[in-house]
Order: sequence, then structure tokens, then C-alpha cells
Amino acid sequence: MTIEDFIPTQYSHEIQQGKVTFKAPSNIALVKYWGKKTDQIPANPSISFTLNACATTTSITYTKLNTRGADFSFDLFFEGKPKEDFKPKIQTFFARIEEYVPFLKEYHLKIETSNSFPHSSGIASSASGMAALALCLMHIEKELCQEMNDDFFSYKASFLARLGSGSACRSIEGSLIQWGYHNDIAGSSNLYGIKYPYDVHKVFHNYHDTILLVDKGQKQVSSTIGHNLMHNHPFAEQRFGQAHENLSKLIPVFASGKLNDFIKIVESEALTLHAMMMASTPYFILMKPNTLQIINKIWEFRKSSGTHLCFTLDAGANVHVLYPENEKAEVYQFIKDELVAFCENGQYICDRIGFGAKKV
Repeated sequence: MTIEDFIPTQYSHEIQQGKVTFKAPSNIALVKYWGKKTDQIPANPSISFTLNACATTTSITYTKLNTRGADFSFDLFFEGKPKEDFKPKIQTFFARIEEYVPFLKEYHLKIETSNSFPHSSGIASSASGMAALALCLMHIEKELCQEMNDDFFSYKASFLARLGSGSACRSIEGSLIQWGYHNDIAGSSNLYGIKYPYDVHKVFHNYHDTILLVDKGQKQVSSTIGHNLMHNHPFAEQRFGQAHENLSKLIPVFASGKLNDFIKIVESEALTLHAMMMASTPYFILMKPNTLQIINKIWEFRKSSGTHLCFTLDAGANVHVLYPENEKAEVYQFIKDELVAFCENGQYICDRIGFGAKKV
């Protein structure tokens, strides 16, 4: 599909008011997206596990205005309270997507949103938040264009979410979502995420992700700034090539369930992400001492126990511990005994693979 496919020509129905609620999950990338082009186009493809417990629930109450507004009309509430400081981000998002959802200025929107995880947990909510918001807007558009099919609905929701936060396009569906054009992955696109189209071994069907909250403070360098630093990065092209190669390598790994090969790729991707940060100009480090302590503990335990836990990292200090269902008891006991001590206030979140957003 092309950008032009997402520009509506005319709506077939009229609606005066309504309310819709969607719950959208976060996701954790296995092959990382780092660096982007104009209009939130990724500099390299990525693939992610959709999560289940870490999610944002967003409601939109929409009321048609008497006359089309000169600007967007909306109120924003986060966990029941007005959230004025977040409104500029929504304003920017609406300006980006207006061409694709031209009804926006015809309605007043009351947006109410909340997260299943604590606001100060150090878990980024941009992916789940923008995905939930995009889905609510797509519900309104489907009311206006009732002949829209489900596949188009999902693709366009992912397309819109990407314009709010790149990784949000991977939070519409589950459980394994690929985003960014890749020569070996049929149907892949820079415009939206797709369900991974090839065989996936049963060992990956119930994968767990325990998120260790190492540092709940605000990052000293935002992801947006970090992405932009890839433009003149001395190793950018090599990194983009590596991401393509790792996605190709994962095709037989997902099919065969060879966890040792999975671990090598996933951990290398996590460390490469942070290596790119450390080698940028200006350089920066988002890992903390306890991040490294956890990584070393994981390596020691994996060697001594023969289990298949591994780590991945987001663009921050937190550690995602990934492990298969059949090793849950042993790995979880290790996490409680050895790793929780390195978390801020002993906090962690138990999550697992999920299957995408849901209308509530």
C-alpha cells in the first residue's frame, strides 16, 4: 500500500457524536530501530514482541461541531486529570495526520488516557499511547466509512500511530510484528507494521518478558534526539546493514526454535543500540551501573544453569529479561533472588507476549 491509499476522498456516512475506547500494548524490539528519515520513516527495519500487561487505555468522546474549526478542538485527561503539558504533542500529531483523517477539525474530542504501569516506572508509554489514540481515531473514520475492511483498518491505524511515535506502529497487532522494508520479508513496509508472515516455532508463542526497572528517572537524552544523532553517525550505514542481516538470520531461527541463535542476535542488537549512542556526537550513555550488573548476572546464570534467558534493552537503563514458558519457574526464581536487588526500589514488571490492541 502507498501513502495515497490512506487519503480518503469522501465519507459515505455522517455521525454526530459517540465514544470509543481502545487498549493498546507496548512492545519490545528484538532487532532495534534507531535512526529515522523524514515523516517517521525508519532508517532500518525492526521486529518486536508485542507485550500484554504494559498497555495504555484511551477513550475518545467525539461531538460534531456546528462549523468546521480553524484548529483542532480537544481536551486531554491523563488518569482523570487535565494534562496540559502533553497537549502540544497531540497538537503536533494531529497536524501530521490531518491529511489522512480530514474529519479531525469537524469534531471536539475529549481524550481520556491511562497506563496499566506506573507513570514514573521508566517504561515509555509513547508506543502504547499513540497506538491507542490512532485506533480510536480509526474507529471514528470507520463510522464515517462503514465499508472499510478490517485489514485496511489495521494498516491505517499502524500508519497513523507511526506518525505519532515510530515504534507505536508495532503496537496495533501481535504477537510478532515487523516494521520497515526488508527484501526477505514479504509485505514489509516503511509505512506500517505487519504481522510476521513466516513460520514461528511454538517455543516463541508464550515467551515471557520481565522488565527490571533499573532507573525510573527521565532520560538525559530523549529517543528523538538519539534518533537524530544517527544522521551524521560514523557507523550509521554499517548499523543499518547489520539490522537487515539480523532480520534475515532470524527467519530460520524463528522457524526452528534455536534459542541459542536467538539469544546471540537479540543480545547483540541490544548492545549495538547502546554502542551507537556511545559513539555518536555528542556521545551519551543511558545504561547505569546496575544495568551492567544485571547483564553479567544473566550471563553467569545462563552458563551455570543451561537455561535460555537473555536480555534486551530499550533506549534507557531498564533491562527486559526474555525467557521461554518452559523455563519460567527456574528463571523467575533467579530474577527474584539475584536481579531484583538491582532495581530501583525493587520494582519490576512481569509481562509476556500479547496479541495486540483490543476495543474495550
